[in-house]
Amino acid sequence: MDRLEAIGEEIRADLSARDAARDEALRRSRELVRLCATAIRAIHREEWVAAGQLLAQADGVAAGMVDAVAAYPDLLYAGYVQDGLKELAEAHLVLAMVTGAPLPEPTALGVSSAVYLNGLCEAASELRRRCLDLLRQDRQEEAERLLSVMEAVYDLLMTYDFPDVVTGGLRHRVDQLRGVLERTRGDVTQALLQGRLLAALTR
Repeated sequence: MDRLEAIGEEIRADLSARDAARDEALRRSRELVRLCATAIRAIHREEWVAAGQLLAQADGVAAGMVDAVAAYPDLLYAGYVQDGLKELAEAHLVLAMVTGAPLPEPTALGVSSAVYLNGLCEAASELRRRCLDLLRQDRQEEAERLLSVMEAVYDLLMTYDFPDVVTGGLRHRVDQLRGVLERTRGDVTQALLQGRLLAALTR
């Protein structure tokens, strides 16, 4: 029993370090989500420079978040850390999809396969807002292009038939994307038909 007090102090120090790491990761996760949401808003406004700067900040925050819990795998794979990384993947993917740039790969973003797929799914859903904005601006061709991107993402995600514990709940998000895609397809189709009808009447 002579070691009991020393063992207790070692455990206390370990738990204190874990608690501090968790607090830091939570703080950075909240900041990461905020930066990514702001970047996506900038993308919708076509503020490309601002969006790039925000994503660069987000990359730094994400790296710090991962570093804070790197020594504790249970904290690294906790929901709030992985959710923050999912938001990061989503924001980068939305920018690439909207601008027509090559899609960044999971390794380039520093995220797992499951996190990437969930971010990809949410990025595709986010394109609905962009499509509606484009339709209001009479930019039907660009809306059609983004609709085809949404369809391609959905077709890909439908091929992943793995348990939710492996994919991080991807199946539920894909089901939601299907509804978003169907509504967007209807909106884009209606706008195209109205445009053709107007052109025919004008002729």
